[in-house]
Amino acid sequence: MPKQQLKTSDTHSGQGLLWLFGAILAIQGFGSAITEAGWNTSFGVAGLLRAADVPQGGALLVGCAGTALLATAARRHYTKSRGRRRP
Repeated sequence: MPKQQLKTSDTHSGQGLLWLFGAILAIQGFGSAITEAGWNTSFGVAGLLRAADVPQGGALLVGCAGTALLATAARRHYTKSRGRRRP
């Protein structure tokens, strides 16, 4: 009898992209907000948001979006690893 292969969708690249984009958005958003508040200079995400006439809290929102993506990626990773352990 041939072995049956588990049907799994290829979500490894999607999971990796969640981690990547979450980290980029969190670092850029919070880093730009801290730099703008501490040194009154805008670059990176904060500079782009200033050019688009977005209020000063926009960089923090980008950081929060990154944190949400990281939380989603962590939850998916945790749920997936728990599912493998169960018999």
